[in-house]
Parts: sequence; C-alpha cells; structure tokens
Amino acid sequence: MANDKTAHWKDLLRKRLASAKQDGRTEEEKKVEETELFTKYYTEWKEGEKGEDDSFKHIPRFYYRLPAEDEVLLQKLREESRAVFLQRKSRELLDNEELQNLWFLLDKHQVPPTTGDEAMISYESFLKVGEKAGTKCKLFFTARVYAKLLHNDPYGRISIMQFFNYVMRKVWLHQTRIGLSLYDVAGQGYLRESDLENYILELIPTLPQLDGLEKSFYSFYVCTAVRKFFFFLDPLHTGKIKIQDILACSFLDDLLELRDEELSKESQESNWFSAPSALRVYGQYLNLDKDHNGMLSKEELSRYGTGTLTSVFLDRVYQECLTYDGEMDYKTYLDFVLALENRKEPAALQYIFKLLDMENKGYLNVFALNYFFRAIQEQMKIHGQEPVSFQDVKDEIFDMVKPKDPYKITLQDLVNSGQGDTVSSILIDLNGFWTYENREVLVANDTDSNTADLDDT
Repeated sequence: MANDKTAHWKDLLRKRLASAKQDGRTEEEKKVEETELFTKYYTEWKEGEKGEDDSFKHIPRFYYRLPAEDEVLLQKLREESRAVFLQRKSRELLDNEELQNLWFLLDKHQVPPTTGDEAMISYESFLKVGEKAGTKCKLFFTARVYAKLLHNDPYGRISIMQFFNYVMRKVWLHQTRIGLSLYDVAGQGYLRESDLENYILELIPTLPQLDGLEKSFYSFYVCTAVRKFFFFLDPLHTGKIKIQDILACSFLDDLLELRDEELSKESQESNWFSAPSALRVYGQYLNLDKDHNGMLSKEELSRYGTGTLTSVFLDRVYQECLTYDGEMDYKTYLDFVLALENRKEPAALQYIFKLLDMENKGYLNVFALNYFFRAIQEQMKIHGQEPVSFQDVKDEIFDMVKPKDPYKITLQDLVNSGQGDTVSSILIDLNGFWTYENREVLVANDTDSNTADLDDT
C-alpha cells in the first residue's frame, strides 16, 4: 500500500516537471493551482492516516470555551441556562413537607423491639417505605445506604433516626451546593475570593448570632471569615476554592452554627466565625497598631500575643509575606494569626515552615535550627535565664520528628510526626520554648491542683 502511494507521487512529480517546461501561465496562476493541489493531497493524506477506524467521528465534545468579555449575548445565555439548571436541581430536593411525610412513614413502619430509646426499621420495611415515599426519595432507599447505617443490631435493623439524619444531611449538602453555585460567576465549580465575600455578606442577616454587629464592621467581618477558607483550602494561593472542598470541610458548619440563637458562650469563643472571635482578632490588630495608620510594622507586630516571638522569626515574616512599604495589612495579619493559632494543622505548618526554610531548600538542616534557636538563647539571657545548649535541643527535635533523612527535616516529616506545633514553638517563641522545657513541672502542678480540688469536694 505504501509503495503504491510512493509510486503515485513520483508519477505526479514527473508529469509536473515535464509540463512545467511547456506551461505558459503566469506565476500567480501557478501559485493558485499549487495551493489547491496541496490542500487536496494533504486532506487525502490525513484521511488515509486515520485508516478505516471511524471512532473519532463519534467522540463527544468535551471542551466548551467560556464566552469572552465582549460576547455579551453568550454570557447572558450562559447565566440564564445555569440559573434554570440550578432551579431544576433545587426542585428535585425534598422540601420540609416531604421530609415530614418521610418521617411519619418511617415511624409508622418501625420494627420492634426498640434499642434503648431508638426506633428501628428492618430492610423489608425500609423498602416498603421507599416505594411509598415518592420518586424524590428513591436515591436514599438503596441497599448501599442501608448497609452504611447497619451496625451491630442482632436483628439486622438500622436506626430510623440515623437514617433520617442521613437524609437531612444529604438534602442540606445539596441545598448548600446549589446556594454556593449561585455565586460561582465562572460556572466552573469553584469560588473566587470576591464570590465567597458576596456569599458571606448576604448570609450575615440570616445569622442571629451576628445581629449585634455594626454594619460598618461588616467588611472586616467578611474579610476575617473569608481568610480562614482561603488559608486552609487554597494553600497554593490560586485565588479560588473548589465548592466541593468548601462542602467537605467543617468551616461552613461552623459558620451556619451561628443560626442557633442559644449558642453557648464557650462555643462562640471557640468559633472563628462568631462575633466575639472576629471582634477579638480585629481588636488585637487595632491595639497593635500604635501609630493608627491601619498597618503593622515589625516593631508593632513584635508585641503580638505574649510578646515573646523572636526578632529573627519576625524578620522572616516581613521578608516572605506580602507587605506595603514594609508594613503588614489586615489580610496578611489574619494569615499570620491563623498560622500561629492552628500550629497543628498542615496548612499552618506549611506557612511556618516556609519562614523557617531560609534558603528555600525544602528542608531544615542543623544550620537553620541553630540560626533560629540562637535568638531564643539571646532572649533567655535578656530575661536572666541560663541559655540551654543548642546540641541538646537539636537532638530532642530530631528525636521528636524522626525524619526520613537523619540530617534534614522536611515539611512532610513535621506533619507526619504530629510534633510540628512543638518544634515550631521551640524555634520561634520564647514562651513556647519555656512551656516545652518546663512541661514536666507544669503537668505536676496541674495534677496537684486537681488533687486539691478533689480534696475540697
């Protein structure tokens, strides 16, 4: 086959050369014919390359480009079609009345005996309820769902309450996904920072626990809330977060927990999104800003917390983090606070590790550890304490982390060891090092105080 094609091309070339000598056409006419022949033969050759396999004609289209900014009509069409699609998906979800009917059906088909206070249902009754519940409920009444909720019941039943909570959770997740998708301007399954800001801003009036916030503080509250999402869910700083990741983490649960009008004071204090927490963080920022210019210098930030962060560490913060004329804005400050308040989390360790890794080698060696710990030793001298030997501390750090390479500690080593918070505290904060160094005394004091409390009772 290949030889026949070659011979064909040779014959054509010979004829072409022979006729070229007697050709009286102009150069322009020759070029036109040449282009036509090239297009014809190239097309034939490409089709021959594909052979007899026509499957390429049936591959479905999988890429649809987004409309350009000047394609207003296409953008409007896309927005409208997405809105219709989300409305249709919303109608497919169970509403409150349908959920109530489902609960009555489940309760009606419970199978004795009860387990404690929980009503139970067998697989046979489970399927009967599925038939009566309607088409919207079909996806919940499957063997897979039943098996997920099946635990140690001797009669092979599942808890009605657990199943109903499962349905409620699924409905809530789908409702929330649809709600978040309304803010997905690009329609690509992720939210940009501005999209999430709009979502939270419009959510504020629906959260009773935020009723006391002044409207003038809304922009600072939104910034505070959004930074937590982006600090933990966008470690590569792409400027966008997948909606799936937002739904999978607990942050949205914490935010929507503020709908509870009777939320305890302890829960509010531990919830980053609560009004007291947001006011605390912003209040700290204002207190640190001594010159009231809305930014923090290195000297102002040095008073953060107990005021015992080393100057070497703070130098690295201002070298690596985004600053404006050497001063830190509120958004950068929030990242700093989130890292130091959540040192056990991988995202926080990544933030701190980047500061400790001065040479961007991807690991900490003895030199890096010594460089940062020397600042701790200097602070100890200033406070009249006897400096601890670096060799002892170095050995303890390597013993705690147990890195794969005995001379290098990587970020993954810190995360895997579960000691990343302790190691970082030893290297950057005198108070953190003092707490670690005196841990046995502190534990003994706690034990003594607990014993005294028991004796008093």
